[in-house]
Amino acid sequence: MRLLSFLLLCGFSITAFAGKPVPANLEPLPPPPAFDNAPDTAPDSEPQVTITPQAVQKIEEFRAGGKLYMIKVTPAVGAPYYLVDDRGDGKFARQESLDSGFRPPRWIIHKF
Repeated sequence: MRLLSFLLLCGFSITAFAGKPVPANLEPLPPPPAFDNAPDTAPDSEPQVTITPQAVQKIEEFRAGGKLYMIKVTPAVGAPYYLVDDRGDGKFARQESLDSGFRPPRWIIHKF
């Protein structure tokens, strides 16, 4: 009996929501703002890469908006490493890879 009463009340409430009129003064939403990662670069510009092969190593310079932000050094023997300007002050810090190594735990809680 309770289930039947509950289903009837749900049916009446659904028809009440379906019968609401749409206001006539609705306006379209404005477009979302453009995402600007670096304010000094144009949004359509791509990073410029300059490759300088040498006898002992290969150097790749990455620039965005004319500013050097990363250097990849690939030696003849060994793994490549990166020199990255993290703060934008022109001082480069060595990183063995661009991977931070941070791995958040991932568990499956429920499958559908």
